Amino acid sequence: MSTKHRPRRSCLYMPGANTRALEKAREIPADTLILDLEDAVAPEAKEEARAAILAAVTQGGYGKREIVIRMNGLDTPWGHEDLKAIATSGAHAVLAPKVTGHRDIERLSQLLKDAGAPEAMALWVMIETPLAILNIKDIAAAAIGTHLSTFVMGTNDLAKEYRARMTADRLAFQTALQLSIAAARAYGLTAIDGVYNDIKNEAGFRDECEQGRDLGFDGKTLIHPSQVDEANRIFAPSPHDVEQAKAVIEAFADPANAGKGVLKVNGKMTELLHLEEARRVVEMDEAIRALA
Repeated sequence: MSTKHRPRRSCLYMPGANTRALEKAREIPADTLILDLEDAVAPEAKEEARAAILAAVTQGGYGKREIVIRMNGLDTPWGHEDLKAIATSGAHAVLAPKVTGHRDIERLSQLLKDAGAPEAMALWVMIETPLAILNIKDIAAAAIGTHLSTFVMGTNDLAKEYRARMTADRLAFQTALQLSIAAARAYGLTAIDGVYNDIKNEAGFRDECEQGRDLGFDGKTLIHPSQVDEANRIFAPSPHDVEQAKAVIEAFADPANAGKGVLKVNGKMTELLHLEEARRVVEMDEAIRALA
């Protein structure tokens, strides 16, 4: 499956120290599994968790799911060894925490290369500090010539650093979220929304997923398997959107419309700029169906 069009509607964090969870993850219908060595693992369990994750990835059995391993920061006692191990683990990507500028991206990418990572291995980064938001354009631009492919919003850490309240409308984070989306789109990156903490609040989770989708995020990071199905539904193109996209493609492909820049499709004024989005919607729908 093309990395560009791979669905990332649901990106589920799984604690690396919990071997039972790593086993259970093989049956969870998340698009992406983020096997976590950082926040979900106590300091005394870091090395054991690394070994457990490497063994699980080597064993396989995760089907078409994308496998991402979140490392500890390079400024910790475990970060460098995490990165070296992940580079040749067979995972699709490494997720690095707390990047703050383009030099972090260049350093991480070079370390991946030095550790023997394949060219196809992607670098995902957490956007979770005020400095990262202030430097977001330069961070995104560092994707040129490096492994960087994806932003993951760390809204819990941003809330702590901002001293902000996590209100239902996420008012305190709108600037950070929108700037990150703008930078990601400017440089062709994937953008994944932050987690929703109240597992039992299904309505709140649904509303936040819909807000993230409407802002332009490709998917959402999740903290519990119960959140997967709803995220998959909300971040997938709706049947109506797919039907309209196909109609747009067909209309512009019709020889009778050759040379026209504006058409009426199912009663809607449609320009050539809508054709590219229509193709993306259809390609994403096909990619999602391929996962089934």
